[in-house]
Amino acid sequence: MAPNTEKLAKIYLESSPAEISEETTNELIDFIMNQFRALPFAVQASEYMRYDTVEELYADIEKGHLWVSMETYGADFYPNPFYGFAFLAIHDYDHYQTHSDFSLEGEITAYRAIARRSPSLEIQKVFYSEIVLKSAAHLFLGHAPAPKLVFA
Repeated sequence: MAPNTEKLAKIYLESSPAEISEETTNELIDFIMNQFRALPFAVQASEYMRYDTVEELYADIEKGHLWVSMETYGADFYPNPFYGFAFLAIHDYDHYQTHSDFSLEGEITAYRAIARRSPSLEIQKVFYSEIVLKSAAHLFLGHAPAPKLVFA
């Protein structure tokens, strides 16, 4: 495990949850919806399908579809679970577009892709928490941590 993984995981695990304003929430859901609508493939929810490798993810995207696991998108800061689902589809496409894997380095690469498109610093902070910090905690723990926003 990379030394930064533990440091970033501890930031996520030991920090109190952050809150975002209604204005930022509205900006976030507008951004997510616009990005989701632009995806060039069909997205399907699944209770059991998870990609173990990026090669599996890439292969499905190249076939014109993507599975998104229903178990991972129920964060409280989204107005409803659909936005978490849509965010995960966008994030998976960023992995594909950047040829990045599921390592911490790959997650940082995927984060940078969406951060460049993000409409504001506040949205970048949300994505940093969701992608980099939460992924570091997942790698550190060996399982998904409880969802929350953390602004480091």
